[in-house]
Amino acid sequence: MSTEYTGGTRPGWMRVVVITGTLLAVLLLGASVGLLVSPSESSEPAPGTVDIGFAQDMSVHHRQAALMASLVAERSTDPAIQPLAFDIEFAQLEQIGRMQGWLSLWDAPPLPAGNRMTWMSGHGHGHGGVETMPGMASPQQLEELRHASGREFDILFLQLMLRHHQGGVPMARYAQQHAEVPQVRNLAGQMLTAQTMESDYMKQLLAERGAEPLPVP
Repeated sequence: MSTEYTGGTRPGWMRVVVITGTLLAVLLLGASVGLLVSPSESSEPAPGTVDIGFAQDMSVHHRQAALMASLVAERSTDPAIQPLAFDIEFAQLEQIGRMQGWLSLWDAPPLPAGNRMTWMSGHGHGHGGVETMPGMASPQQLEELRHASGREFDILFLQLMLRHHQGGVPMARYAQQHAEVPQVRNLAGQMLTAQTMESDYMKQLLAERGAEPLPVP
């Protein structure tokens, strides 16, 4: 039985509406995020916690996925890939808005400084961390994707996005298990559910196109 992805097909003009709506949603999320942490709680996450490290690193990770997904509208005509990319771009931009809202609330920097994943001390990435998060496409791969078209683009997009999703799984799982703030744990769990479904679907699309996934470092 094949995996069925339930993302809907949307006409091209809706990209303008979605982009505008997403920007507004980011502003609203940033303004309303104060409701997520009750003033009666004894403490909020401090810099260096799993909550802050996850929000910073996953914002960076998501931005690359949103960038790759944004290329599909101009570089691909595949009716299966277009709605998938639309859903990925919209969801990850919205999640970036939420995470950046939390970081603003916590008076934490919006982006990580130095090495990544230092907050994952129990996953083998603690202490010194890593320079590049798992699953991230290299600048050369992004440039190749920007200049590809047709079937070549479709396969490369699926390969890079699948590996990107797979690379983010350990980060989301660790945050789901160890974050202090319930909303952060819930968001990490939502990422795991959605990206597992999307990953299964991308594996199916690659197989249908006679291509293999890229190895995950």
